[in-house]
Amino acid sequence: MIRRRDSNATDPNANGKMNTSTHTGPDKTGAFLLLGPTGSGKTPLGELIQERGLWQRPCTHFDFGDNLRRVVAENRPDEMVSREDVEFLRQVLRSGALLENEDFPIAERVLRSFLRGRQAGSRTAVVLNGLPRHVGQAEAVDAIVTVEAVISLDCSPETVLERIRRDVGGDRAGRPDDDPQAIRNKLRIFHERTVPLVQHYRDLGRRIETVSVAAGMTAAEMWQMLDERGA
Repeated sequence: MIRRRDSNATDPNANGKMNTSTHTGPDKTGAFLLLGPTGSGKTPLGELIQERGLWQRPCTHFDFGDNLRRVVAENRPDEMVSREDVEFLRQVLRSGALLENEDFPIAERVLRSFLRGRQAGSRTAVVLNGLPRHVGQAEAVDAIVTVEAVISLDCSPETVLERIRRDVGGDRAGRPDDDPQAIRNKLRIFHERTVPLVQHYRDLGRRIETVSVAAGMTAAEMWQMLDERGA
């Protein structure tokens, strides 16, 4: 587990939950949370949802992993992300680890910067891809946006490996984190830490939509299956 104490971090309270009271606001952006193991097709689907919308809503796609990879690849700290942040994120990407509660301020800065840059209208839903990754993060993200629905891509480990081998979504070329050991580590973390988010949002009464992903299923097929289920 990789941890970094940020000087602006919000400490967990006595119950292990993040204190998010300073982030609450009356007009939060609506969001659809896109969940699925590595290789299941989240990014191509998120891009297509941004292009076509979903359930009669215009959408914008926030790919957290892609944002992190861009920050690390460019290696250009700025007023939002420090040099220490960049080096920390490089370790996170290399290991496949998740950002823990005390590291959430890094993720929050990236998300808030994205929301400001897109200047989405009130009806626009943000498709969250890669954030939150576990229940602790969800409690903090829920103070920034309102997760209205969860789209869960159900994909077996064997199917994941075949999809990555084929590069079905066309988004895996040049990925430095696609070696077999990294993939196995990501799948383990996903099932241990991320899958419980489905029940978390089900308990909150949110809409849950599951797509069973086959090895050759395209983003267009996933989008059509989802959109046909209606608003």
